[in-house]
Amino acid sequence: MTDTEMNDRRLPVGIQSFEVIRKDGYLYVDKTDIIWNLVNRGKKYNYLIRPRRFGKSILVDTLRAYFEGKKELFAGLKVMELEKEWTCYPVIRLDMSCGGATPEELNSYLDDAFYKLEQKYEVAVRPEASLAVRFQNIIETMFQKTGKQAVILIDEYDSPLQHSWKTPQHDACTAIYKSVFAVLKKEDEHERFVFITGITKFTQISLFSVLNNLSNISFDAPYATICGISKQEVADNFMPEIEAMGEENGWTPEETLKQLTAFYDGYHFCHENMIDIFNPFSLINALEDRKLRNYWASSGATSLLPKFVDDMEIRLNDFDHCALLSSIIESSDVTGGGPELFLYQSGYLTIKGYMNGTYLLGIPNFEVRQALNEIVLPTLSMRKGNDIQSPQAFLNLYLNMGNLPEAMKCLKALVADVPYSNKKLASMDMEERYRLILSTIFNAIGCRVEVERMLATGRIDMIVEVPTFIYVLELKLSNNGGISAAESQIKEKSYTEPFKADKRKVIALAVELDETGKGLIDWKEVDESL
Repeated sequence: MTDTEMNDRRLPVGIQSFEVIRKDGYLYVDKTDIIWNLVNRGKKYNYLIRPRRFGKSILVDTLRAYFEGKKELFAGLKVMELEKEWTCYPVIRLDMSCGGATPEELNSYLDDAFYKLEQKYEVAVRPEASLAVRFQNIIETMFQKTGKQAVILIDEYDSPLQHSWKTPQHDACTAIYKSVFAVLKKEDEHERFVFITGITKFTQISLFSVLNNLSNISFDAPYATICGISKQEVADNFMPEIEAMGEENGWTPEETLKQLTAFYDGYHFCHENMIDIFNPFSLINALEDRKLRNYWASSGATSLLPKFVDDMEIRLNDFDHCALLSSIIESSDVTGGGPELFLYQSGYLTIKGYMNGTYLLGIPNFEVRQALNEIVLPTLSMRKGNDIQSPQAFLNLYLNMGNLPEAMKCLKALVADVPYSNKKLASMDMEERYRLILSTIFNAIGCRVEVERMLATGRIDMIVEVPTFIYVLELKLSNNGGISAAESQIKEKSYTEPFKADKRKVIALAVELDETGKGLIDWKEVDESL
């Protein structure tokens, strides 16, 4: 592909308008066959949970264009082989992410949205009419004036409920939802299709308690890839961008795809269709910038964690290997389903397996793992975030340079007194506390970390990988032999042997830790050849 041809390819970074994507020539991953089957072969009332920044809004906008009969936007797409009618329906689209976090903001948004529809369809409005009555009148008037049933698309329905949760405004926001959206069931005869997206599920509102015919398609095999991008779709649509990213970073296309997979892939939304799904927001941004960065977390995806998950810093490793019953994950309310349910629904965990009604969950990829560890490190280290940013940055720098004396100074500063002073760690034995702290530090600065790797000869305490080095760490408390015992174990068990084929330099480190929890005492680079 020539430079000119490459420059003509436009990635839809931050664009959520299907019309803009199609008219302005942005790349579009064709989901229109799945959309057509949802609309024409699926159910009338549908609800889809997917994490933030996962393409729900562009899906809703594509549905809007389809139902408005904008055939010209779909030229060359799969739907053209399926759709013969192209009927134009009246469409109501509500984006509840604009609804704020208070009843006043929610009322204001709905009032404005309904006013615009009333103006468009010339709906007579009585001054005393409630929002629910106005919504009902809009749906009925649409039918009367067009002869077609209305299509209702509600995007990010849960946003005001999430942001008002655990505030005095939450009950009032819930009451508005119960009143307004109960209309959807009453107006069944005037509705062609209802589609609702969200991140988390609040079952106490009318979408679920009143609209009991709402079908949750979030776990259905035909819709597993309706949002997000599969690896096959990446290969089919983005190879020029992958090749360009590889050239800029000194990687082959295969290595580039492997890096992108480790950082942004790994989501599964259906145990019957365990196809790997990339986070589309992060993938597109990485291909545009030709860099591996933590795009998802920096977009604000982690802001709601403290509302739904307590003691995250202590429980993070447990969440990485957890389980939920299908009755909980598929139907429970996020406010009563436990932290694992929130972490799954919002994208921090994904389905790793399934057995006899139990879902096995874990962290999907490197991007999410790093983001979570960045969040918990200040709390775990009992320091303010800005107090540890400089030692973290220098630790990352020195590890990538192989400057062990300076790296160990930074690590010592970050670990100092944490196991001793953090009372939440008291239930763990001392070596376990150190492993938790060290793995969190290394994960938070972007290293790839593996704790307690099993070998035929023994168990490595920790492996820390950076682009230029692999560090193999053996940890020993002072009262358990310290550096001498750690060095002997590394040599006797040949801990660096599994990494000899790697092109990176392998460094084995014997690390001595204070048995009372007062930090890192000493370390030594171990040469297994001696």
